[in-house]
Amino acid sequence: MKKIFEYSAFQIVEKIRNGELSSLEYINALFDRIKEVDSKIHAYLTVAKDMALDEAKEIDEKANKGEHLGSLCGVGMAIKDNICTESIRTTCSSKSLSNFTPSYDATVIERIRKEDAIILGKTNMDEFAMGSSTEYSFFGPTINPYNDERVAGGSSGGSAAAVAISEATASLGSDTGGSVRCPASFCGVIGLKPTYGLVSRYGLIAYANSLEQISPIVKDVRDLAILLNCIAGHDERDSTSLKVVKDDYTRFIGNDIKGLKIGVPKELFGHGTNKHVLKRVWDAIHVLEDLGASYTEISLDSLEYALASYYIIANSEASSNLARYDGLRYGFRSDEVNDWSDTFSKNRREGFGQEVKRRIILGTFALSAGYYNKYYLKAQKVRTLIKKDFDKAFKKFDILASPTMPILPFKLGEKLKNPLEMYMCDLDTVPANLIGAPAISVPCGSYDGLPIGIQFIAQPFKEGSLIQVSYKLEESLQD
Repeated sequence: MKKIFEYSAFQIVEKIRNGELSSLEYINALFDRIKEVDSKIHAYLTVAKDMALDEAKEIDEKANKGEHLGSLCGVGMAIKDNICTESIRTTCSSKSLSNFTPSYDATVIERIRKEDAIILGKTNMDEFAMGSSTEYSFFGPTINPYNDERVAGGSSGGSAAAVAISEATASLGSDTGGSVRCPASFCGVIGLKPTYGLVSRYGLIAYANSLEQISPIVKDVRDLAILLNCIAGHDERDSTSLKVVKDDYTRFIGNDIKGLKIGVPKELFGHGTNKHVLKRVWDAIHVLEDLGASYTEISLDSLEYALASYYIIANSEASSNLARYDGLRYGFRSDEVNDWSDTFSKNRREGFGQEVKRRIILGTFALSAGYYNKYYLKAQKVRTLIKKDFDKAFKKFDILASPTMPILPFKLGEKLKNPLEMYMCDLDTVPANLIGAPAISVPCGSYDGLPIGIQFIAQPFKEGSLIQVSYKLEESLQD
């Protein structure tokens, strides 16, 4: 029998609405769970217990009075620590923002609060979302819930681990090059990167503006559809937000996939992909084939340059975005104050971690006079070629399938000495960010107790297709 904290979001909502469960009882159970396991996992950086319990009481009062309850009523959610939350510390896992408390909520926070979700706290991440393991956090790494010697993935490692070990029923992360799909795969949960512009970025502390999207993490595809319904939609405060007709993603739950055409790009199954990952992913594709889908192996030649293009663009945008963190107006400030130039340099040198500094330097170099055309402009041209290749593929196929991560969760500290090895982990996930398309990671098995995820990519605004195929796979693997 399931424990209270193990219920899915749609089960929690149903039970609270029916009076079978009080929100206060459920939220207390989640905080008991956090107290029990988080000292080992380190998913949370800040816990907002008093605020959450007060909100739970308010929801119970509304339920008792028969008042309207939102579609996430009572659901306990964890929020990645780069999404602004009013009156709750938001650090980006960086020394430079270790004492920053926003005075406003991000748009996604406003929207989930409007639907009566309850924020449990803020979760650990790679500093400023730069990393694939959540080892680059100023506050220490998050541990994989399945193996305490392994990483949880990154950069949204805390958000994925919290859901995986039932410290939260759902969570929000951000995905710049796989930062939600990577930890979803490593922690055995579901992570969706929406179409660029579908979900407001207002209140997300920026890393790479043209690539990142706030993204949901859940255990159940039905929960994903409900949560996406809440956070998707145009926002006038975000210039990257698109005006599109709002969809009801729950209508794709249970639809059959007979006739679905799946493209399998060989470049995403290439050299360096773990053989156990390959087997589980192909097994999942064959499951979909048994359900009426068909697949064809294809080639997308431009993917050879996707990773290099991504890191030039992302680091260039990071260099620009992080210029504001000088310690003079807000953020970390060194005790040693000299002239402006020395103080500025010292604040940044001490306030940023090694990986953040490395990416700022690389990005600044790519944007510098004499190198802009050679690196940044060329990377943007390659990005266009990649998009054209995907557009051609989507004329023939409904979705594309690949491993989410080419390897199993690696050991803590294993790749810290070689940043290029860490960057290579993003090989399969960065294309979706470069072209702005939606992509999802769904559990498809495990090896030696370590989770493995399969990735599906669809045309922009075809999240419904991803939900449809993911639900059928989830249903088949649970049988």
